[in-house]
Amino acid sequence: MYDGVSLSDGLQRATGELRVSVKRRGGESVLDGLHQAGCLKARFPRAVMPGWFDATTVNMSGGVVGGDRLQSVISVGEGARATIAAQAAERFYRALPDSAPSVVRTTVQIGPDAAAEWLPQETILFDRCALDRRLVVDMAPGAWFLGVEMLVFGRAAMGERVVTARLRDLIRVRRGEDLLLHDAIRLDGEVDQVLERTATGGGARAVATLVHVAPDVEGRLDAVRAALASVADCGASAWNGMLIARILAPDGAASRRGVMAALAVLRDGRPLPRVWLC
Repeated sequence: MYDGVSLSDGLQRATGELRVSVKRRGGESVLDGLHQAGCLKARFPRAVMPGWFDATTVNMSGGVVGGDRLQSVISVGEGARATIAAQAAERFYRALPDSAPSVVRTTVQIGPDAAAEWLPQETILFDRCALDRRLVVDMAPGAWFLGVEMLVFGRAAMGERVVTARLRDLIRVRRGEDLLLHDAIRLDGEVDQVLERTATGGGARAVATLVHVAPDVEGRLDAVRAALASVADCGASAWNGMLIARILAPDGAASRRGVMAALAVLRDGRPLPRVWLC
């Protein structure tokens, strides 16, 4: 489950496991199963929109360090609708030079005619952090998915910079037997210098990736591009029932503004989870 992790240094590590399943009952989407262990928890605020189930994940450890292990599995059953958000931005702190990376695994399973939104807030990276993270989305044919991941390399308002880091970040999306997306980011060593290069970050200190899979997604491309027009460096494309947008921004605040503008288009004006507005 947590391949390649060693805890032989004797330091205390945080572990967490979360499993949430949602099913359709009548015209509503309701909780079907819940398992939570260690530092990962889920809370269920009152639904904002009829027919949608809302869940908020919470990491009780207060941040992630090298060697921590977190695993979440979200299952949305046939015909159900679910939005999964995170209580706050997740922080990945400095790891010891010989420490194993923090390992984060998230799986989203979406049944036939079901819809799932994966809307965590920012991932804030600190100098010398070590992270191995994977988001795997398994969709049935005819399912609907909207997800976003935001990486922030240091808090600009605090004068922070991520000079060095070890980062593995993967987003993989399957629809039935078809692999739609395998998007991998790998950064090792002098991250700050790499982000300065034109072909990689162009000086950006925040990167956001937005993925939307739906039958009518190509028809939304122009609206998404218009919503992102105010963002300095961004791009969006759509093909084969999938839309992808990438945003490069000088800081996390600018990245968030672009993401929120795109989400407003793709969510048909439905309000964002309350935790995004806190």
